[in-house]
Amino acid sequence: MCGMSFYGYHGVLPQERDLGQVFEVDVELYLDLRAAGESDDPEMTVSYADVYEVVRRVVTGRPHNLIEAVAETIATRLLNGFPMQEVLVRVKKPAAPVPGHFKHMSVEIRRNAEQAGDGL
Repeated sequence: MCGMSFYGYHGVLPQERDLGQVFEVDVELYLDLRAAGESDDPEMTVSYADVYEVVRRVVTGRPHNLIEAVAETIATRLLNGFPMQEVLVRVKKPAAPVPGHFKHMSVEIRRNAEQAGDGL
């Protein structure tokens, strides 16, 4: 799931917390899809709509200082909420308050089910 975009209030600087900004999120889910593919049964896979909702709630919810914490929270909640072995989460901050020209600042983390925390 790539290019999800949400308005949130994450950042270290006061103006980031007060004004907010757009964050973009990509997630890659790793799970065995053989049963879903062979049966064509939606119950045998993960609902994209449900994954989207988890990501939306994290990004639009409680502010974090760091996009690293946003990514970690998304990964933990996805791993704890869905039957997957691994997830890759990329959080992009297109309007980071950094002088210069850039497309975005971003972090990317990969976590597996054994590394899932408590959901921050």
